[in-house]
Amino acid sequence: MSRPTSPVTLTLLEKAATDNGFDLVLPREGDWLGFASSQAPLRIWLTAIGDGPFLAAVSQHNVVRGLSDHGTAFTNPLPKGACGARGVVEFAALHWLVRRAFQLSKSLPDEPLREFERRTAMLPRTTEAERLVVQRVGQDVFRNGLLDYWEGRCAVTGLAVPELLRASHIKPWADCETDSERLDVFNGLLLAPHLDAAFDRGFITVADDGGIVVSAALQETDSEILGVGSRRFVRVLADGHKHYLPWHRERVFRR
Repeated sequence: MSRPTSPVTLTLLEKAATDNGFDLVLPREGDWLGFASSQAPLRIWLTAIGDGPFLAAVSQHNVVRGLSDHGTAFTNPLPKGACGARGVVEFAALHWLVRRAFQLSKSLPDEPLREFERRTAMLPRTTEAERLVVQRVGQDVFRNGLLDYWEGRCAVTGLAVPELLRASHIKPWADCETDSERLDVFNGLLLAPHLDAAFDRGFITVADDGGIVVSAALQETDSEILGVGSRRFVRVLADGHKHYLPWHRERVFRR
């Protein structure tokens, strides 16, 4: 780094980490302050060029990919263990970047699966009632993963009331062949209740470009009432979603 970072900026970097889930301090590496989390597997390193811009390096490739639309890429030099970094100009943007990295680390494969296996390792699965208990745990883990991935907002409308949002599987739980599929956050959308119902019953589906496709089985007036009469889109559709969406279009959508 070409300019020394002031003590005030170093304090702000520490605050950005601790305020957004990184509660464990790692050894410092040159200009990089290192942090880990007791709640997620990600390690993160923060620094600044002088008193800005701000840089965040992370230890997981999937998180690097998830952050690719935010800030600018920074490649050298990185701290040991980091696989990519992003740079932002404003401190508020750094806060968001760190929080988003934390959310992605908790939600992207295979972290929900690991959480499910940890929570169900000692649960019996002999009877139907016992299997239902295991399923409820899985659905709770899946919902939490979607809340993290979609930042607590409906994937289409942006509704930000978590209590009203539904974790909607693209390929239903019962039709998944493995727990990995069932717990994959890319096999789901966080939706407002009316969109969840319409999606679950095949009155709407999602195209590969993220556009909401309305079934001809739904009357135009009903489409308008549901808010899907005009062109709507899933806010951020990843390649992982496109692995599951053909299943919904072929098996659930009412053509």
